[in-house]
Amino acid sequence: MAKSEWSFKSAVELSAALSAKKVSAVELTQDAIARIERHDGRINAVCVRDFGRALVAAREADAALARGERKPLLGLPVTIKESFNIAGLPTTWGFVPQKDFKPVEDALAVTRIKQAGGIILGKTNVPVGLGDWQSYNDIYGTTNNPYDLGRTPGGSSGGSSAALAAGCCALATGSDIGGSLRVPAFHCGVFAHKPTLNLCAARGETPPPFPAIPREGDLAVIGPMARTAADLSLLLDIMAGPDPLDAGVAYKLDLPVARHQSLRDFRVLVIDSHPLLPTDRDVRGAIDRLATDLSKAGVTVARESALLPDFVETSRLYMRMLLSFLGAFLPPDELADSQARASQLSPEDRSLGAERLRGITASHRAWVLDAGSRAGLRAQWRALFKSFDAVICPIMPTPAFPHDHSPEQRLRRISIDGKDYPYSDQLAWPGIATLPGLPATAVPLGLSNDGLPVGAQIVGPWLEDRTPLKLAELIEREFGGFVPPKMFDD
Repeated sequence: MAKSEWSFKSAVELSAALSAKKVSAVELTQDAIARIERHDGRINAVCVRDFGRALVAAREADAALARGERKPLLGLPVTIKESFNIAGLPTTWGFVPQKDFKPVEDALAVTRIKQAGGIILGKTNVPVGLGDWQSYNDIYGTTNNPYDLGRTPGGSSGGSSAALAAGCCALATGSDIGGSLRVPAFHCGVFAHKPTLNLCAARGETPPPFPAIPREGDLAVIGPMARTAADLSLLLDIMAGPDPLDAGVAYKLDLPVARHQSLRDFRVLVIDSHPLLPTDRDVRGAIDRLATDLSKAGVTVARESALLPDFVETSRLYMRMLLSFLGAFLPPDELADSQARASQLSPEDRSLGAERLRGITASHRAWVLDAGSRAGLRAQWRALFKSFDAVICPIMPTPAFPHDHSPEQRLRRISIDGKDYPYSDQLAWPGIATLPGLPATAVPLGLSNDGLPVGAQIVGPWLEDRTPLKLAELIEREFGGFVPPKMFDD
């Protein structure tokens, strides 16, 4: 079949084409459906299909366009991460006992996307409990990376990133507590934005069968994924804002504009190393090239600063706080095992694995003290952002790695330039932005020598999400962005 002219267009371009009557919403939806049916057997990204309702919504969008209506997402094909509730479709989070759970109402983000005119094609695959940088479960199987089917697409929003990279949708949603937006974007060469903590109300992105009630995340966020930086802003503006049942009773969102509109006006700190977790030559090389290119473009680039918070202590604190949250949901046998192993820890053991064990078994008093340390960390970042507009650093230490479904993650290893490191220590890089709750935009930076995507994250100031998003847009415009995978170019 001939390559579609629409599959890899940006959402902004598709919206313009719809307004100019160059294409209809039904045609875009049919094109996306055909592409999923043609290619998704190899990728397995769109695990729950809702094509019937999508075509109905597309016909309604065309009628609205004919009436002269204009909405931000009107007629655009979108996929939704499986963890978001969509009325009438299963929400399982990969848990087999919940395979038949079907919520009766949409997640708030889904409601907002529908109200903005988005056409929801279906739901994208996730790991069990959203707890992996791979996307596989016993209900829907394994999602593969469109650049190399033997490798992970990332996780936990791996289905979303793979669907975008394969041209199966224009926009997608994801969520992030351990890099689950940024890591799959990195591994599949697309864009993603981890918003400032609690910028996007997450009601309805809830593990089944718990009720979908307003909640604030301590570390977790939901956010947009796309093939261009401008599309991230388009979807973020729809998803952002307080829950009308909660903070929205009194508060309205008013995000500040980006600090700068011109690339040369930005002051950027570029970091490519971490004392506890190195990056491999592909990742370092991509970031070094970006730093050089930015300097040549007139950007003020620094490679070190005394203002930068201590990454070692940041990672240790993040491991404890993350696992104190995740550990609350461990089954009794796993919790007992963690308690037994934690009791054997030496006080001198400050490895990231030891800190994760301490987090699982932490008292509330210990958590309160850690929360105080996090407040101090946020103050350090505020001080840094008086001198810099953004920090550019890695998302993960290596490009996409081969599928590894060995059951115990703590026993897995990741090879970085030939040396093995604990698999879960990779949390250190995404945790740089997660722990203080800062916005971070994942940007692709081309392909490695092996043809795998590489990229970086742009960390910005608290609630100044438009600043890293604008910088991502300018980097894309100046140096290039998404590179379609060759195996899905038809």
